[in-house]
Amino acid sequence: MNRIRAIALIGLLGFSSGLPLALSGFTLRLWLARANLPLEAIGFTANLGIAYSLKFLWAPALDQFRPPRPFRALGRRRGWLLPIQLCLAAAVLALALTRPAHALAATLLAGGLVAFLSASQDIMIDTWRIEFFPQHLQGAATAGYVWGYRAAMLISGSGVIALSTVTGWHVAILAMVPLQLVGAAATLACAEPAPPPARGPVSIGARFREAVIAPLADFLSREGAWIILVFVILFRLGEALAGVMLAPYYTHLGFDRATIAIANGPPSLVAVLAGTALGGVAVARLGVGRALLTAGAFQTLTLILYPLLGLYPHLPHILLATSVAESFAEGIADAAFITYLSGLCTKAYTATQYALLSSVAALALRTIGGFSGVLAHAMGWLPFYEFTVISALPAMAVMLYILRRYPPAPAALAAE
Repeated sequence: MNRIRAIALIGLLGFSSGLPLALSGFTLRLWLARANLPLEAIGFTANLGIAYSLKFLWAPALDQFRPPRPFRALGRRRGWLLPIQLCLAAAVLALALTRPAHALAATLLAGGLVAFLSASQDIMIDTWRIEFFPQHLQGAATAGYVWGYRAAMLISGSGVIALSTVTGWHVAILAMVPLQLVGAAATLACAEPAPPPARGPVSIGARFREAVIAPLADFLSREGAWIILVFVILFRLGEALAGVMLAPYYTHLGFDRATIAIANGPPSLVAVLAGTALGGVAVARLGVGRALLTAGAFQTLTLILYPLLGLYPHLPHILLATSVAESFAEGIADAAFITYLSGLCTKAYTATQYALLSSVAALALRTIGGFSGVLAHAMGWLPFYEFTVISALPAMAVMLYILRRYPPAPAALAAE
């Protein structure tokens, strides 16, 4: 397959991967907030995304079992990817047809199904990318995937929110169904990767031990493993608590949907990409440890902007500045944190250990983040956002301890 065409196709698959994320996240929460649903219910939508953190549990089954009979002609990877994508488009359709103000359970069920199928799609897209592209093109393939992913998040986030001001929520989300099918068209246009060398029959239990237990046991056997895991879980705790409640918080402050869409639209996308680039430079210039410490401190400081925003409601430029600053800090933190996680992986288990660590890193959002609505309702908005700043401090303390006792290895040695 032509190289440019292959990169374009992985970009379209990245688009298909990024589109459902906001539909079961920020966009869904804003929809619920506009329907005047309780903060507790809105907060627990964070738990819908637990599938993204637990997808490694059923990944071996997708690898072990043959695709459904009608799709087997497409091969081992595309034969699973296409039916998952078709089901995902159907789940988005179901979400668009729900009425959260009258049947919240149906909306949450559809949102959870979108998240589960989206996580399953991610498994197969990652597998296809790794198996199809040669090593020297993996960087270009990842870049194409990320750009498609970010573009889709912009559309299903700010795009849907802005469109809903004209068409209403149902039509705006319904418009995402044909866009979700872009991934299915890309799958049909892709070539099937060459199958791996033949292996004897391997049970799911054996695959699970090989894919999950062995890499986890290897990681936990090293000195300081448990305290490092605590840090990985805590690193995004403050951001998780704050981020889940942003949609109802913005609504409470009186910002309309158009203003929210602008604040979370292209300016924030540019900011997160710029932050990621600066974070990469910081890692190269300062080293992983210092870059991580700097990024963590900056990320914590930006949380202060949220209680400050509460002192200046109805001012769109303050909201825009807050959103851009938070996105910039997110980009810097992502670059440093991802580099740190990559350096924790043993060479023999790099892919699996990174998948497990990145899943653990999202646990705060997918579990504790669900209680943010309960806390916000009990504490009030300003005390709650002041609490999110405080909740980021334990991670900073653990980070200082780890960087002193178990400093990250130099980049060249990290995978050894």
